[in-house]
Amino acid sequence: MIDRVALFVTCLADTLFPNVGKATVTVLERLGIEVVFPAEQTCCGQMHFNSGYPEHARALARRFVEIFAPFDAVVTPSGSCAALVRRHYAELLEGDDRGVPARTWELSQLLTGALGIVDVGSRFRGTVTYHPTCHSLRLLEVGETPLRLLRAVPGLELVELPDAEVCCGFGGTFAVKNAGVSAAMLEEKLGNVLASGADAVCACDSSCLMHIGGGLHRRGAAVRPLHLAEILAS
Repeated sequence: MIDRVALFVTCLADTLFPNVGKATVTVLERLGIEVVFPAEQTCCGQMHFNSGYPEHARALARRFVEIFAPFDAVVTPSGSCAALVRRHYAELLEGDDRGVPARTWELSQLLTGALGIVDVGSRFRGTVTYHPTCHSLRLLEVGETPLRLLRAVPGLELVELPDAEVCCGFGGTFAVKNAGVSAAMLEEKLGNVLASGADAVCACDSSCLMHIGGGLHRRGAAVRPLHLAEILAS
């Protein structure tokens, strides 16, 4: 039984979306889980790995393992960061990962898998559509896990997102290096979000929500981008 976890907050939550980190803590503490925050944590190396700089990623991976090795469980509100740790650290570190990848969980998988909990005591009023981010869907294979959590929230009406599994176009540095393609992909995603008629669009990654949220803001749309943790903390 997991009763204590270390929070890997991620770069984006630390610098741009602190409410996502706070919401993660709120959800877990509501369930009686002690949350520890190692203050010396830094980047997991995802941006470097995805951009073709494995040596830089390896140095950050070693630091991540050193910091989080003392903990029996690590949670992060990011499917993409969790995917790097769970799927690529063994390769990056040539097996010298001290078992940390297997103990690192994306939030929704920790809740429904390791803890066996679906109803986390949330309350939310409004319609929500869910965007399955690429890393959480294809590398972590979270499947229906976030949807199960959303369906268990009283007052929340879940509506289908057309072409939900199509990428939003962010892809980290892809959005910078291939801005035109990224913007075109975003336009398609925005059209589908608006077509859903939802009050809010939810995802498990702040990065994709930042991309989608920026597009919605520029359109003057009232749809709110909300991380899964923020809804579950309500």
